[in-house]
Amino acid sequence: MDDFVFVSGRLCLDLAGTLLWRRSRRIELLRSPDDLRRWIHQAGLLDAPGPLDARALTRMCRLRESVYTLVGAWPLTAAADSQAREALAEVNEAARLPLPRLQLDENGHLTRTGSVDEVLGAVARDAVDLLGGTDFARVRECLNEECTRLFVDLSRSANRRWCGMAECGNRHKVANYRKRRQQAAR
Repeated sequence: MDDFVFVSGRLCLDLAGTLLWRRSRRIELLRSPDDLRRWIHQAGLLDAPGPLDARALTRMCRLRESVYTLVGAWPLTAAADSQAREALAEVNEAARLPLPRLQLDENGHLTRTGSVDEVLGAVARDAVDLLGGTDFARVRECLNEECTRLFVDLSRSANRRWCGMAECGNRHKVANYRKRRQQAAR
């Protein structure tokens, strides 16, 4: 069962999106090591994530919050607060970790192996690549007032407004439709 949404266009932003509705009701999607195991598998990072415990979950959530903080404060200025500077240190430290090991067998079957360290390394390197690259100029926050999901707008017209149509975009379209119908009925 796929229960995580990967609509951000970047691995690090998809991880940041595992804490929903940050300004209001805050819904945590990574509540247990098993949730983390499913996210890692669904993200395509490891085929069979090894043993994960509460410490692994804590490390992943700490990196998630560092990525979210850093994207919101980037680029850092001389006046950047200590939280943003700590987030940068956290991301840079994790980016030095190894990456998942990829192997092909003679039939072309790909195997991805590693531990939580390799997952942290992959997510952090993606964040470093995003923040240091040209895609950062296209990072947006969903225009749904309650949603706090970040995404890279890779649309040709560069006018993507919603993290995804399934939740935020359709909700907005339905609300606008109802509003137009009410106005027409008057």
